Amino acid sequence: MEFSELSNRVIGCCIEVHKELGPGLLESTYEQCLAHELKLNDIAFALQKSMPVVYKEVKLDCGYRIDLLIEDEILMELKSVEALLGIHEAQLLTYMKLSNIKQRFLINFNVKRLKDGLKSFVL
Repeated sequence: MEFSELSNRVIGCCIEVHKELGPGLLESTYEQCLAHELKLNDIAFALQKSMPVVYKEVKLDCGYRIDLLIEDEILMELKSVEALLGIHEAQLLTYMKLSNIKQRFLINFNVKRLKDGLKSFVL
């Protein structure tokens, strides 16, 4: 799969965090460390961005949050779980529809090699 330059830079940041920390930590730890790595690489992002649901033309705050929104182009959902499940993918698909973001990454940091925990989707 071909990735954009921004995607490659973001994946590089994820690899750096995983290389430094390894598997087994809390999702929130990876999120904060990845945020720091993105800053170091001058990549703009929003952390825990609120995502309202529009229902019958009314915007409702239902408590949904995007883990990381990268330069308003890439939605990232981070996990630290034994295995990624279909529900994780379904959650991201819903987030993509709600946000109109076309590219997303689902990343599970709880793996030996990060490439085994990386899934990319384009809507």
